[in-house]
Amino acid sequence: MSKPTDASSVGNMAGLAYLPVSLFGSVMGLCGLALAWRLAATQFGLPRWVGEAIGHVAVLVFVALVVAYAIKCLQSPAAVRAEFAHPVAANFFSTPIISLLLLPAVVAPYALGVASVLWVTGTLAMLGFAWLIVSRWMSVRQQIAHATPAWIVPVVGTINISYSGVPLDIPGSHPVCVFALAVGLFFAVPLFTLILSRLIFEAPLPQALQPSLMILVAPFAVGFSAYLNVAGRLDLFGESLFYLGVFMLAVLLPKLLRLRSCSPFHTSWWAVSFPLAAMTLAALKFSVERPWWLAQAFALALLAFTTFVILSMGLRTTVGIARGGLRDLTL
Repeated sequence: MSKPTDASSVGNMAGLAYLPVSLFGSVMGLCGLALAWRLAATQFGLPRWVGEAIGHVAVLVFVALVVAYAIKCLQSPAAVRAEFAHPVAANFFSTPIISLLLLPAVVAPYALGVASVLWVTGTLAMLGFAWLIVSRWMSVRQQIAHATPAWIVPVVGTINISYSGVPLDIPGSHPVCVFALAVGLFFAVPLFTLILSRLIFEAPLPQALQPSLMILVAPFAVGFSAYLNVAGRLDLFGESLFYLGVFMLAVLLPKLLRLRSCSPFHTSWWAVSFPLAAMTLAALKFSVERPWWLAQAFALALLAFTTFVILSMGLRTTVGIARGGLRDLTL
């Protein structure tokens, strides 16, 4: 009687070898959506329980992924090393770190001390990982074909330090938030230029990686929210960041909608979630600062669309994993 159980356990363990670290992007998307719903509840009187429920799901998914990836590290260390050595996949090792930076904003109303510990841990890890990636770029010759939107995540992701750190108001954290914002915004310019050049002059991204194009929205969306937190007011530079995010969203959204009909669902689709959620949160913040009816309508429409997209991906991922098809969901 024990043999079928043992075989099933071995199969499940082996399946974790296909667990991509980029799946932590789902936590990022859920955190962003939870914060967007929380702000929408305050601004427009929408049900507050929706954002709180999504926030709880984000915490549970993060814990589950940490446990699952820890098992992968123990069971399939070669697969982890290969993932970290990959010129594109390695950048997604920043997604669990960014999750650590976003979760404090979700849990702060319930446990401020825990949120502070998470933020400090995430900040140290984010700055260290960004340093590691930039050092790798400057030490090892890179190929232009590898300059995908994923390159934005580990360095420009430092902006998330400023977004979540300012509201926590930890003593001595303000200079760190300004430093992180400066690093993220500075590197966003050359990286965006490099990636755009690759997209224009090189072969198109593989179809399964096309969803990562939405990452190009994130520097402007997250940059706007973080800059608003640090500066404390909306000025011309902040407005420019928001409008750039809107423009990039308008450029990329039709491409992704067309892609949906011709590309099977993969875990790589979760790369769409956080940029959409970040843009939704930015639109809601902008509608607070500039309460025009058009800005408010745009923010609410984006909230509805992002909620539908993330919940749909969550359902498809859950069903796929329940059927034992984690390998089929990965690239």
